[in-house]
Amino acid sequence: MHLISNGALPDNMLAFIDNHEEYFSLIKDQGFEEATPTYSLEDIKLLAPLPNPRSFRDYIGFEMHMLNASRSFGHTIGEAWYEMPIFYFTNHHGIFGPEDEIKRPEKETKLDIELEIAVIIGKKGKDIKAAEADEYIFGYTIFNDWTARAIQKVEMEIPLGPHKGKDFANAIGPCIVTKDEMEQYRCAFSESFFGAPLRVPPVQGDRYDIKMTSRINGQIICEGNYKTVYYNFPQMMERASENGVTLMPGDILGSGTVGWGSLIENKFEVHRPLEPGDVVELEIEGIGVLRNKVV
Repeated sequence: MHLISNGALPDNMLAFIDNHEEYFSLIKDQGFEEATPTYSLEDIKLLAPLPNPRSFRDYIGFEMHMLNASRSFGHTIGEAWYEMPIFYFTNHHGIFGPEDEIKRPEKETKLDIELEIAVIIGKKGKDIKAAEADEYIFGYTIFNDWTARAIQKVEMEIPLGPHKGKDFANAIGPCIVTKDEMEQYRCAFSESFFGAPLRVPPVQGDRYDIKMTSRINGQIICEGNYKTVYYNFPQMMERASENGVTLMPGDILGSGTVGWGSLIENKFEVHRPLEPGDVVELEIEGIGVLRNKVV
């Protein structure tokens, strides 16, 4: 688009997101959507669609993941989790893209994946209400929250939150799908999404009915759906921006792991811990496939 527009459109995603409403109008007015592609996918390597997010929060939005992981770690879910969306700040410099190799941390014995969808903020705002959050969204991408469980187990004995077990690799991609493209998957809230042992969320906002699948070396590990999320993205955005905290264009918020979307949830019984040579594919309906190899 930068070449086709003779420099009128920026050559990087963060700059595009900063002024995306203006740029989308330019694309439409100039007919750039119908322009002949500059390169074919066979001739290029896709990089992370947003290699330099301004910040990266990751939530724990799915109760099934919380139930499974808590059981594996030998504890129960704190009631505070049911009262507010919980997040931590992950490493926004540790970004990897599709087909990038992920180095297993030194001496790590329980390398794991986490199947998530992430939202990319498109407009600056603070104290954003959930009912108004959609206007602040730019789009969505797949997020693999690579996790070193052996390191994490020791660290989490100290009640500070994730640190070195989580900061070595955050893979996103293969693209960012703008929010308008996801509207076809929007569905109204239904209690039927939350069968036992899940609780029915008290806030009944819309969700997306999109399949979320993980594969390791071609073997299906998880088949979930975003509609089972306990806290949706508007709720997460409201929580992140409360007390006058500013969300910026290019900030990323992760949904948390869909139920059964990590190996720790079944104590690595479905698949052993990841080793060099393993190929991981995360697929989310409407977005695509994010593939990485462990080295």
